[in-house]
Amino acid sequence: MEKAELDLDPGMKIDNHDNFPFILLLSCPTGLCPSQVSIVFDESFDRIPHQDVDLENSISEIWDQRVHQNMTLFNGKKFRYGGHIFYDGVDSNQEPCVCLHLGLTDYRTFVGTNLSPLWERFLVPSEDDCRHCQHTSSPLGNGAVVESSDKRIVVLQRSNNVGEFPGHFVFPGGHPEPPEVGIESHQNDKDSKNSELINRKVSQEMFDSIVREVVEEIGVPAATLCNPVFIGISRRVLNVRPAAFFFIKCTLQSKEIQQLYSSAQDGYESTQLYTVSTKDLESMASNMPGCHQGGYALYKLMIEAAKAA
Repeated sequence: MEKAELDLDPGMKIDNHDNFPFILLLSCPTGLCPSQVSIVFDESFDRIPHQDVDLENSISEIWDQRVHQNMTLFNGKKFRYGGHIFYDGVDSNQEPCVCLHLGLTDYRTFVGTNLSPLWERFLVPSEDDCRHCQHTSSPLGNGAVVESSDKRIVVLQRSNNVGEFPGHFVFPGGHPEPPEVGIESHQNDKDSKNSELINRKVSQEMFDSIVREVVEEIGVPAATLCNPVFIGISRRVLNVRPAAFFFIKCTLQSKEIQQLYSSAQDGYESTQLYTVSTKDLESMASNMPGCHQGGYALYKLMIEAAKAA
């Protein structure tokens, strides 16, 4: 569910990003289950304020302008992507696993950094992605490559009324939500047991949230979805937006999914649901936002790994 609160300014024009629409920050082609994905949620992964006072003050100015234009906007909490550690397990003969580093951010800061006309000024010249984006809000989105029982992939076409990439093809998705696991701020106490509990809850929310998004956006019952597997993280070059991607099998046939779409809770965000072959998906991917093009690349790597196994 990509809420209206996360819309991109439709008037924003950025040059020279079409040639490099995405970067793969993490690829897990074998697919990771919840036991292989852990989280460290900590304030050390929060955004670092920029030293340029005027640039930092522009966050509030841009937010005030956006609220004045749209009084329905509100400042919700989001998880901030702050990096990861990946263990391939080859040397120890164990299954691969990943630890994601997440901080806390909010929509106001997202609008004032990632979606700002000045967004590139917040970036730090660095090959290290976390340092490169240390001054941006960078909320972690999610997306799902959903496969029907007759081997078709679900693709949505976004409504022309949404602010971010109207009319483009996308995979179902949205964001994991801090309030879903009772997080509104960082805990002041450093109790290790409490921190471990929070980390486990956030890890579960990563998987629970993508199921919620798929159910709400395409209308299928949760019981028809198999357990999601995590396949990686892509980052859109435009506005440095990161998104975690999952692969989910659905026990319904493509025609059944099409029928259920008409009653989807968040169907207003899209105008059409397609169930396509992998060949058709390749041609549609070029009309996806960069982070979703990255999701397609992660899916292709998963397919190639399965064939090589």
